[in-house]
Amino acid sequence: MTELSLHETRARSSISRLLIVTPLLVGVILLAAAVGWTLVSGDLGFFGFLLMLIGGWAVAFAFVNATLEMRPPALGAIVHVGVAAALTALMYWAIEHGGEPLAALPEAARATVVVLQIAAAPALGWIWLGLISRITDLFSRHDSSRRPAPVAPTWERDASGDGSVVEFAAVAVRMREITAWIVAMVLVGGLGGVAVLIALDDVFVQAGPKIAVIVVGLVIALPAYLLFLAVVRRRTVACRVAFGNDELRIRVASAVHVIPFRQIERLVWRTASDYARVEVRGAQADLSLVVGLAKARAGRTSELPALPRRVFRRFELAGLDVERGRRDDIVTFCRRR
Repeated sequence: MTELSLHETRARSSISRLLIVTPLLVGVILLAAAVGWTLVSGDLGFFGFLLMLIGGWAVAFAFVNATLEMRPPALGAIVHVGVAAALTALMYWAIEHGGEPLAALPEAARATVVVLQIAAAPALGWIWLGLISRITDLFSRHDSSRRPAPVAPTWERDASGDGSVVEFAAVAVRMREITAWIVAMVLVGGLGGVAVLIALDDVFVQAGPKIAVIVVGLVIALPAYLLFLAVVRRRTVACRVAFGNDELRIRVASAVHVIPFRQIERLVWRTASDYARVEVRGAQADLSLVVGLAKARAGRTSELPALPRRVFRRFELAGLDVERGRRDDIVTFCRRR
């Protein structure tokens, strides 16, 4: 494999590693550690319980992102609904009828099943939150037929006369920071859930485990998710990107960055989804503007328009190679080595 093809392969798989592969591996490792902890200690314990909560969420986080990356989108939605329904039914059966079969299992198998049962609670909560997001988006599209639908930002002729410009709202943050925020949210939420379960132990014993799962979901998980969105969207700023004849001009709030095409090392342009964004590195600039999570301007959607055809030719002349991902809404340019 040549150096160029190796570089392109690494760039293409970076997002998949960040949002799918890495959290999946972390989740599996944490759940395996929870099983080992349970077998060694002989009981769940606070540390083991925390491993199960975070491990279950990490696996669910990877699963939801994987369904969002599936093509066609209908396939991802079908898989999402099917797994959510199956996991809910399995969890209900385990709570209502799983006691006797569990007691008959060997110790190692019993510990594994117990860990998976507890980890299923945060996993199921995150999967259903993702499904609620899909349904909300579906209703939003239905409502758009009754009123003027918001439209994606569009390209306009730059006032300088040498290119195209688009204005949009975005959050200046890197994808790995968003992932870290979500992990912190789950960690704090897990500690809060433990505190609630400990404080209301007698109540949950009488009400049953189903009520405990519902209460933790409504009192901890859903508010934490809504708080996360509110905090992220408060960082929304007005942005402007202009592609001239030989330079890229980016304005983030009041800061302006001018990057000649020949000094761009890497540029990512994703038009749709929660991960819609523009990333650019070069000429001492390293910017990441996430549009999909920002509060859109009035009459606009949280998206980006497709790149003008002239940009591809200009970048080619400037020594940049284009590569397209499995999705149609993302394109990446990398400096030719």
